[in-house]
Amino acid sequence: MKLLASFLLLCLTLSCNMRQSSHSENSLSSDTIRYAQGFTVHHFDGYTAIEVRDPWDSTRLLQRYLLVDRDRPVPENLPKGTVVQVPAQNVVVYTSVHAAIIDQLGETGRIIGVCEPRYMDTPAIREGLKAGRIVDMGEATAPNVEMMIDKGAELVIVSPFQNSGYGPVEKLGIPIIEGADYMESLPLGRTEWIRFYGMLFGKEALADSIFRQTEKSYLDLKQLVTADMPRPTVISEKKFGASWFMPAGDSYIANMYADAGADYVFKELPGAGSTPLAFETVLDRAIHADMWLIKYNQSEDMTYGDLRAEYEPYENFDAFKNRRIYSCNTGLVPYYEEFPLHPDYLLKDLIWVFHPELLPALLSEDAGLTGNESLWRIIYMFVA
Repeated sequence: MKLLASFLLLCLTLSCNMRQSSHSENSLSSDTIRYAQGFTVHHFDGYTAIEVRDPWDSTRLLQRYLLVDRDRPVPENLPKGTVVQVPAQNVVVYTSVHAAIIDQLGETGRIIGVCEPRYMDTPAIREGLKAGRIVDMGEATAPNVEMMIDKGAELVIVSPFQNSGYGPVEKLGIPIIEGADYMESLPLGRTEWIRFYGMLFGKEALADSIFRQTEKSYLDLKQLVTADMPRPTVISEKKFGASWFMPAGDSYIANMYADAGADYVFKELPGAGSTPLAFETVLDRAIHADMWLIKYNQSEDMTYGDLRAEYEPYENFDAFKNRRIYSCNTGLVPYYEEFPLHPDYLLKDLIWVFHPELLPALLSEDAGLTGNESLWRIIYMFVA
């Protein structure tokens, strides 16, 4: 009897193990996710389960997606979740970031519509809009549901916000992919979400290749910065309305400042998002910060005079007085499209800002940098 029981137990164990899909060790699974904390992946017979964690409440799930091959019958007795047929097609994209990711995967041909096309800088998207292959779906906060129905939308990709819904789109029965990648704490964690999107479009191998190349480049740069180096103090962003939205201490930008060898003044702020602060609070804590990094969106580059005209008290900061403000004009540079996938580009610039001696080649006009790697396309100094 003991021998029979042991045999039955072995058979049961093998049967349970066989229910797991026979993906290779290199396939994306929870065991192979290196940096991202926002999603997990488990392969089963006939489907893959991807669970997206709620970035604002770690005790609950935001979504569970069940990926099934569109060329095969949907398996019976699936667990509770949103069924997504893959490779995805007839996709509507809400944000320029996700449009750029799909472009990197070579799948812009599957996009039928985008929201807020004025923010879309990816050439393939702009060309698709001009040719009529991609349509304007309106504002992300109030998309054109009738147009989605008319164009046969099968999948919607959005950036979620806390305690927000998607209105009439939720009633269409179309899967909504909540891409919470922007809430990752680590720069490479955000980049690793391309592996999730790769599964949606049947481009797992390409997505993994892009991620691994970026990872190597980022880590090689990070190794240039040593623990014994002096770290200049730095602050980020500027006032927006009545508040200064400062990146929290566990945000990807705060972690990137640390990787680039800077001492972020507000590194003790809790969370991974941004925290609204009063101007007086920022001035009190950061008046003597060595450097100040700003993003803005304008048709022309901002000057110190422009910054003073925008809000005169800015001139009280040492970084203003000492002309140590560095900026990125997102109106001229595809920052939001490039940085999430290629944080190594921005890390290179930040290292140059904080420790220019580590990257002397970047100070030379014939440094050989081109395209997205060019220092001057991302961060540059304010002019007087």
